[in-house]
Amino acid sequence: MSKIFFQGTFGAYSHLAALSIDSKADIIPCKTFDECFLKASKDSNSKIIIPESNRITGNIGIEYLIFEYRLNIYSEYFQKIEHNLLGLPDTKISDIKDVYSHGQALSQCSKFIKSHNLTEHVRADTAGSAEMISKTKDKTKAAIASSLSAETYNLEIIKKNIENEKGNLTRFLIMGKNISQPEFGKKKYITSFLFKLKSKPAALYQSLGGFAINGVNLTKLQSYQEKNTFDSFFFLCDLDGHIEDPKVQKSLEELGLHCEDFHVLGVFEADKLREK
Repeated sequence: MSKIFFQGTFGAYSHLAALSIDSKADIIPCKTFDECFLKASKDSNSKIIIPESNRITGNIGIEYLIFEYRLNIYSEYFQKIEHNLLGLPDTKISDIKDVYSHGQALSQCSKFIKSHNLTEHVRADTAGSAEMISKTKDKTKAAIASSLSAETYNLEIIKKNIENEKGNLTRFLIMGKNISQPEFGKKKYITSFLFKLKSKPAALYQSLGGFAINGVNLTKLQSYQEKNTFDSFFFLCDLDGHIEDPKVQKSLEELGLHCEDFHVLGVFEADKLREK
């Protein structure tokens, strides 16, 4: 049986996404993102599912682990994020004084929280907050988490979909140790890679010229400081296209001339939700 590691506890949005990817897999929680990456780097029969960015609140902050472990990206998956107010059975909204969740979930439900004068408490994750509420037996406390968390910890959904904006999505990456990529065909693909430039003036400007000349669209370009330094950066990049497409190959060859480090992270089909 294949294994999928995720960060958090059962009922987390990562758990929900893992079930959507492969409901028959052995889905295993890890305390930290570092632990997920470490386990997958040692076990070639396993995968990890990691939240990379959120449509509303931006980056999750796992880029340094992508850079360090350089696992292969097999696919992307966009998970709809629907936040619910969860409490003990027979709790009314008027009973609740304190609400617990991950910082991003609290900020994504700020209007609801303010309108009900609830006191926020930041916790490590959404599902962990739900688990805590199930153990407290205190009706003045509630959690913001998924409907899966309500099922997992026998809580009641007091109010559904309390997020500020509907249609919120989190982009997950499915990664692992083995290298695998789809054959070049007629579908829409993404090539993901990281690079570090040689230290010289206008290096970034010069390095990106090949993409413009060859008509290749960059969908993501983000810079990150290397650990323990303020003057050495690496870039994480996604482009539209398959690495075997001649246009993409020429662009990457041009980029390579300006790099002291270049690594392809993966080639995978674009999620259908990108077209919406």
